Amino acid sequence: MRRAIAALALAPLVGCASTGDAPEIPVAQLMANALPAQSVQARAETTPVGTADDAADDPAIWRHPTDPAKSLVVGTDKKAGIHVFDMTGKAVSFTPSPRLNNVDLRANVPVNGKMSVLVVASDRRDAANAAAALFILDTDGRKLVPLGNLPVGPGEAYGMCLWQRAGDGQVYAFVVLKDGRIDQVELDLRAEQPKGRVVRSMKLGTQSEGCVVDDRSGLLYVAEEDVGLWRFDVRPDGSNTPEKLGRADGKQLVADAEGLAIAPSGKDGGYLIASSQGDYAYTLYRLQDGSYVGRFRIGDGAIDGVQETDGLELALGEFGADYPGGLFVVQDGDNAPETQNFKYVAWADILKALDLK
Repeated sequence: MRRAIAALALAPLVGCASTGDAPEIPVAQLMANALPAQSVQARAETTPVGTADDAADDPAIWRHPTDPAKSLVVGTDKKAGIHVFDMTGKAVSFTPSPRLNNVDLRANVPVNGKMSVLVVASDRRDAANAAAALFILDTDGRKLVPLGNLPVGPGEAYGMCLWQRAGDGQVYAFVVLKDGRIDQVELDLRAEQPKGRVVRSMKLGTQSEGCVVDDRSGLLYVAEEDVGLWRFDVRPDGSNTPEKLGRADGKQLVADAEGLAIAPSGKDGGYLIASSQGDYAYTLYRLQDGSYVGRFRIGDGAIDGVQETDGLELALGEFGADYPGGLFVVQDGDNAPETQNFKYVAWADILKALDLK
C-alpha cells in the first residue's frame, strides 16, 4: 500500500497497533537509518498503466518453456483491470476488471480437462466481501480469458498467492484480507465453472498484503505491513500459528513491508525477497533459517529508478540475453511524469551486486 512514511515504534509482533498516525519521517532519513543497500538498474520498463495516482500494483511472470523471448508478465492496474506485457515491456493486451489488487499464476494446471496457465487475482470491488478473480492466460494470443469470480468471505481482499501441491497438483489460493486474516481457498477447476471453498483461516494482528508460497517446502510467507514477515505451514490441517521471520525494524526492513518473492535453490535453499517500501529498497533473507542476507535498490540509469514498490515477482531460468538466470519485476510507485508502471531487472545483476551465487 502506498502511503506517507511514518515513524515506527518497535511493538510486539502479534496484535500490535497500527502506526498510521505517527509523525512522518523524510525518506532520506529512513534511508540513512537503514542498513546499506547496493544499487542495480532496470533493463526495461512496461508501458505505463492507464490510470493515474496509486494504480499499478502487482506482477506475475509466465516463462515460455522453449522460447524465453515469448515470456509474458501480468500486471494489475487496481483502478481499471489487468495487463499482459511482453518481454520488452510493451502492453500486448488489457482485460477490464476494476479493483483487482494482487495477482499470481501457476503453469501446467488442469482446468476443465485442459492443461492451462491459471491466473488468480484478489478482487476488491466489494470492500465488505472478498472475492478471487480467475483467468486463463492464453499464451498464444497473449491475453487473459476470464474464467470466473469466486466469493471468499467477509472483508476486503488484498493479497493473493497460489500453492500447487506437488503430490496431486491441487491448487490453493491464499487471499490476504486487509485486516490481516488469511483465507486458504481450495480451488475446484474440473468443471466449466470453477468453484472454491475456504478450508481454513489464519490471522495476523494488523494490515497485511504481500504473500508468496514456496511449493517445495510447503511454507507460506506473508508481509504484515507495519510489523514484518511471517511464515505458515500451507497444509490445510497445518498449524495456524506463524513463525516470525523478519521485523520491520527500520534497519534491515523499513515499513511498509510489501511484496514478496522467492528465489529457490536446491531442496530447501534460496532467498526470500521483500519490498522495503519505506526506503525504496529490497531485502533478502535465507529461506533455510530466515537470516539476513543483504539489501539493494533500483537506481537511475538508462531507465529511471524505482520508489515505493508494492508488488514484485521473481522467476528463475533463462529469459534471453538480457535476463540470464532470471527475471525480477517490480511495481514502480513513482514513474513521473507518466503514470505508474513495472520495471524489469536481471536477477544476475542483483546476485552480482550482493556478491551472491
